[in-house]
Amino acid sequence: LQLWHGSGTPYASERPKKKGKNNEIHTLILLFPILLISGEGEQESQKLITYLNPTIPTQPMPLTVVLHGPAGVGKTTVAKKLMLDWTQDGLAQAVHSAFYLSCKDLSHRGTCTFAELIAAAQPGAREAVPQLPARAQEILLVVDGFEELRVPSGALVRDLCGDWKQPKPVAVLLGSLLRRKMLPRATLVITTRPGALRELRLLAEQPLFVEIEGFLEPDKKAYFLEHFGEERQALRAFALMKGNAALFRLGSAPAVCRIVCTCLKAQMEGGEDPASTCQTTTSLFLRFLCSQFAPAPGACPHPRLQAALRAACLLAAEGAWTQTSVFDGDDLGRLGLTPSALCPFLDKQILQKNGDCGGCYSFVHLSVQQLLAAMVYVLETEEEEEEAAAGGEAGGCTWDIGDVQKLLSKEERRKNPDLTHVGSFLFGLLNEERARELETTFGCRVSGAVRRELLKCRSESDGNGPFSSMMDTKEMLHCLHESQEEQLVKDAMAHVPEIAVHLTSAFEMVEASFCLKHCQDLRKISLQVGKRIFLENDADAEVDRSQHDQHSLQVWADLCSVFSSNENLLFLDVRDSVLSRSSVRILCEQVTHATCHLQKVVIKNISPADAYRDFCLAFIGKKTLTHLVLEGNVHSDKMLLLLLCEILKHARCNLQYLRLGSCSDTTQRWADFSSALKINQSLKCLDLTASEFLDEGVKLLCATLRHPKCSLQKLSLEDCQLTEACCKELSSALIVNQRLTHLCLAKNNLGDHGVKLLCEGLSYPECQLQTLVLRHCSINRHGCKYISKLLQGDCSLTSLDVGFNPITTGLYFLCEALKKPNCKLKCLGLWGCSITPFSCQDLASALLSNQSLETLDLGQNILGQSGVTALLEALKQKHGPLKTLRLKADESTKIQRMAEAVREGNPQLTVEWNHAGTRRSLCCDFLS
Repeated sequence: LQLWHGSGTPYASERPKKKGKNNEIHTLILLFPILLISGEGEQESQKLITYLNPTIPTQPMPLTVVLHGPAGVGKTTVAKKLMLDWTQDGLAQAVHSAFYLSCKDLSHRGTCTFAELIAAAQPGAREAVPQLPARAQEILLVVDGFEELRVPSGALVRDLCGDWKQPKPVAVLLGSLLRRKMLPRATLVITTRPGALRELRLLAEQPLFVEIEGFLEPDKKAYFLEHFGEERQALRAFALMKGNAALFRLGSAPAVCRIVCTCLKAQMEGGEDPASTCQTTTSLFLRFLCSQFAPAPGACPHPRLQAALRAACLLAAEGAWTQTSVFDGDDLGRLGLTPSALCPFLDKQILQKNGDCGGCYSFVHLSVQQLLAAMVYVLETEEEEEEAAAGGEAGGCTWDIGDVQKLLSKEERRKNPDLTHVGSFLFGLLNEERARELETTFGCRVSGAVRRELLKCRSESDGNGPFSSMMDTKEMLHCLHESQEEQLVKDAMAHVPEIAVHLTSAFEMVEASFCLKHCQDLRKISLQVGKRIFLENDADAEVDRSQHDQHSLQVWADLCSVFSSNENLLFLDVRDSVLSRSSVRILCEQVTHATCHLQKVVIKNISPADAYRDFCLAFIGKKTLTHLVLEGNVHSDKMLLLLLCEILKHARCNLQYLRLGSCSDTTQRWADFSSALKINQSLKCLDLTASEFLDEGVKLLCATLRHPKCSLQKLSLEDCQLTEACCKELSSALIVNQRLTHLCLAKNNLGDHGVKLLCEGLSYPECQLQTLVLRHCSINRHGCKYISKLLQGDCSLTSLDVGFNPITTGLYFLCEALKKPNCKLKCLGLWGCSITPFSCQDLASALLSNQSLETLDLGQNILGQSGVTALLEALKQKHGPLKTLRLKADESTKIQRMAEAVREGNPQLTVEWNHAGTRRSLCCDFLS
């Protein structure tokens, strides 16, 4: 399906189709011009009617269309225009064929028939109602504001009926309509905000979901130009709104554009700098609100205004908690309010009469309602009101307004997403300057109690960061930035040792920068930078790209200043990030600063590829750096090894741990790298996993290992394309080297002969190797025989991992070694080694006599019930040194009882059951 322009050309792009549980959901972008800008010529209307025309055989006929989008973007406008098109395009043979149903009205109706419901929706059609079922295909029903429907849980799916004349509760009638039991051939259009989409997907029969986006960027820009008249001012104001991502997103609603323009134009005309007004969403909407009621210079606020503010806040908060944005007389009465109490807000059109629902009111925009709802928590109130605000009663009136902790709880906001925005405004109102503005305008007093309560919530968080039990990191940074209170950020972020930040926009960088600069106890920052934040290499128009990057780089520089200003910051992790050359240079400049004390740096999967080179240049001579990880696109940078050599050879180098993943270079460069290792005296751990080291590279490295000044203690050559050809060199190096204690050769095709050569070197008493990892090394039965002989001799090995090798019956030889009293092995990894139930008898026998083994990993081996039983029986008989045993078993009742008996007899033993998702080996993970 596509949305067609009046000329017959496609007007909107179709998004990828998503298959739901019961239906295919088509989500399209509906572009519609709302002609709020005067002076424009006639524009052709974009008609959704094309979708609904049964006379067009080439298109499917969607009988249910859901128009969804945020508040104020024009869903109702589109639906009403559709009603007009329906009656004017010749689809309907009778005048009375389009009916409008307001969900707010439906919530208050009692039991009635569907015929009575339709007649009430269009009184003039009362005589035509009896004939409607016969021409259902000509009928259009608009159900507006589904999110405003207030019916008991489950009421829309119970007692459904198709009888036009049978009295039923409204919820049953509406549910019957949605499930196509009532008027199954009529066309149904439903409007809703995104929060109710999940329920509609479950209720509606094969709906077409159409997203109404409202004003797009060109529309917003045109609105500003029209409103201001003066282009320079308009573009300045537009840039300020665009600089705040949250505010710019809200600007899809024309009402928000009007609010922003009204505020900023008044400030510009008064000679004020409007920049701070758009700094946060709270500052903008509060300025708008206060500007409507600002007292004359030297005058005091009218006493009636404070009472009106409290009434408006109460109404707004009740609406936020009950997910209501359209209020009728019953809503006001339940709160003890009257229209006269709200008169100042009605006069200023902050609260407006709702034209679609008689006797109803709604705020000029949902964000204004949410701001007023947040004020309930900061305005000083009488004791009676405070009790009621916690869910009590006052003066015979009741309302449902939760306290601050409930407002910020994840559970409540999951049920009611609007509370998230109320919480954000609450943080924004903690700003002292805004508090004074509120007090000056309305003559009220702002309480400091909520600030103390928020900090109390922070101190009671679960240990994963401030407010971690209430919100994720991104929301926390947004809320703290919304406050613009440095001291609040310092208090909230005190004693936070680490934080992970995922940036998807320049404005998120602004929020993160504001907060991180005040986290003096921060020790670790993990950064992930999304696409299109830096457009340096993008193919967009050069001018737009330049302006975008200039702003983004300024914000980025401010964020990166944290690394040189916070002396406690020791660990930087940047991964899965799309940077630019300029942004990398800015970060590197901060890293090289003398006041930057970073000790550990992880750079993983970042672009551009030459960013790794810039980081290496920054690390040359960096005395504080002890751990460095470079992984991802390093294979494409042929300068990387050369620069790493410079780092290692520098006199100020204190690097102890280096992980270089997936590196590819010439033999000569690897030779230079090996030579640098001879000079360096600090490096203790080297991980070259997945690098194209090859056998030739190992020979060069072995020469380094034989050097008397080589300081390496741990070495990983996992997946370096090695073969048995390098094993003799390795073996000789192990004999000479007195420092190397850990060696990983996993995922290399060494074979049994390669293992034999290694064991020859390991058998020498001079060899000090303690941990050997040989996972995925093509070791068979014969390889196990060589290892067994080694373990039975005077060998220093205490940890051995031969997982993912098809050793099968080779386990017998390993068991023979385990039985010997001089076997020192403490950890044995046999994950996925094709061990059979029959072999478990040998292993059980070995466990009865072994005096050293503490960890045994048998995961991903099909041992069968007999094999597991044999092992557990052996462990019941003798309480040896074993502390951890991992098994793959069916966990039958019998097995579980035996395992429990083993645990009772040997409390120090832990039995882990290997499940499908378990991957990590229990043994020899010495490089993590």
